[in-house]
Amino acid sequence: MTAPRQPRRPVPGPARPVARPARPRPGDRSLRLGNPRPRLRAIGVGLTLVLLVFTVRLLQVQAVDASAYAARANVNRYIPVTLAAERGAITDRTGVDLATTVDAYDITAAPDLLTPERIKAEGAAGRAARLLAPVLGEDAGTLEQKLTANPKSKYVVLARRQTPQVWKKISELKKAQAEKARRKQGVNVLAGVNRESHSKRVYPNGDLAAGLLGFVNGDGRGAGGLEAQLEEILAGKNGKRVYAQSGGRQVPTGDMKEQAAVPGSGVELTIDRDIQWAAQNAVAKQVRESGADRGYVVVQDTRSGEILAMANAPGYNPNDLEHADRSALGNAALQDAYEPGSVSKIMTMAAVLEEGVATPETHVEVPNRLPRADRAFADDVDHPTWHLTLNGVLAKSSNIGTILASEQLGKTREEANEVLYTYLRKFGIGRPTGLGFPGETPGLLARPGEWKSSRAYTIPFGQGLSLNAVQAASVYSTIAAGGERVQPSLVRGTKGPDGRFTPADTAPRTRVVGEKTARQLAQMLESVVDDQEGTGTKAKIPGYRVAGKTGTSNRVDPTTGRYHGYTASFAGFAPADQPRITVYCAIQNPTKGSYFGGQVCGPVFKQVMEFALKTLQVPPSGTRPPRLPVSYE
Repeated sequence: MTAPRQPRRPVPGPARPVARPARPRPGDRSLRLGNPRPRLRAIGVGLTLVLLVFTVRLLQVQAVDASAYAARANVNRYIPVTLAAERGAITDRTGVDLATTVDAYDITAAPDLLTPERIKAEGAAGRAARLLAPVLGEDAGTLEQKLTANPKSKYVVLARRQTPQVWKKISELKKAQAEKARRKQGVNVLAGVNRESHSKRVYPNGDLAAGLLGFVNGDGRGAGGLEAQLEEILAGKNGKRVYAQSGGRQVPTGDMKEQAAVPGSGVELTIDRDIQWAAQNAVAKQVRESGADRGYVVVQDTRSGEILAMANAPGYNPNDLEHADRSALGNAALQDAYEPGSVSKIMTMAAVLEEGVATPETHVEVPNRLPRADRAFADDVDHPTWHLTLNGVLAKSSNIGTILASEQLGKTREEANEVLYTYLRKFGIGRPTGLGFPGETPGLLARPGEWKSSRAYTIPFGQGLSLNAVQAASVYSTIAAGGERVQPSLVRGTKGPDGRFTPADTAPRTRVVGEKTARQLAQMLESVVDDQEGTGTKAKIPGYRVAGKTGTSNRVDPTTGRYHGYTASFAGFAPADQPRITVYCAIQNPTKGSYFGGQVCGPVFKQVMEFALKTLQVPPSGTRPPRLPVSYE
């Protein structure tokens, strides 16, 4: 068997030569790569220069001018807001609110957000003003002026102390505007309108005691009455908040600094709301029915001197000052000075009794006319010669009898004037009441050396001097308090933010006449009301002994300065045997019906006194009046 044949290996031949590259033909272009290094160097130099510029600017901002830029940034970014302190409440003696504070909002805006450059639309401020005007009750032109006066401003107050209901309406408008902007149907012109929480002063009882309480102005500060007088106590101390903002809105995560406000203290008055209501209704009704210019009623606690009511008519509603009569904005019971007339005779009688020159039963012969100085004096009615006791002179309110009694105070008219002046001053005439009320008048009482001609004879019966209604009430409270004058007061105490009550200082007391004289005067005043010959019979109150005095005086017209019309008045206290309450009423210039004090103010006195006695649960008198003789045979 033969072996298989092996395949034959090929024998390598001679190597083929490498082909040469083809020579370029004429017209052909070759591609050659450029050198990248120059370009990289140019880019590097450019980046270096840019970074150098940024570095220099960064050093300028963060190092060289850091404080200036920070200050400018803070001005543009941070908004300072005053946190108004809650104003203290004013309550009556039982804690019922007479003036209180409720939530309110200041409506603000960012004018810079309404510029054409920012909002990309013309007239945005005018459109915003027209949307807000009916809600805020403002003129659209006025609002537009606020929004355009300083276009770069980020803060302007459009309206102060608006109710939550007003802000709710604005919020609804803002949502509607935002929805239109989202749908590309317009721009949101209310985006920068915001609110700031504040408070608003309200008077829950409307015009009740308005002349006494006063009111606050647009800045929330007391501008009249007790609101102004007690401003430092009521106002508290405002706080401050600074917050970051963007686009007119507070940045939720931004920086904020806050200094809390300190609430004001509450004030508790001596006023009784119910008695105040009764006094105000009674005097307002009489002013209307008498066609009078105005009237006032003062009710005082004879023991403590506290004012239980101080009513004026006409009045006003401090919740609606826009429609209030400017002439009624004050407190006429303290700010009107007028001649008191016959209610002033009680001071002359006090001087006569205290000096011991007469007694209630001293005989006084009263002619129909009494020539003195440059005139002949008369009583309010013509009469034959009256044979009266000193008690009868007061009961019948005789001017002539009062002049004759006053002449007994000295050997000469000059001496008598000096003595009478001393007593008038003790009773508080020509002096401040001590209440410190804004605009209060001390009245007018010239020194005795100036009592020339007939003035020396008119002052004893209440003409030629002037006082206010609280002074008149205080005179009768002095007699009711046993001859000791207790300075009137309106504030019982204050309640701090911590709820702690601090009572007011005790009212100072001054002895004017002795207790015996005061007791005799009280009995004489009872004759005015109880005796059929008295001028104050309309002031009788069943079950109570009442001491009182009528007054009818010529009135000085504040416009012309001449006598024109009358001032009708009545003053008194009850129960006469155990005095508790003084009521004084005066009606200025009654033009319908009677103008005599007993007819005009007697019924007001009775109505208010009855209500006060029942309210304070004062028991009826347990004794009968002494019935001093009015005349002699």
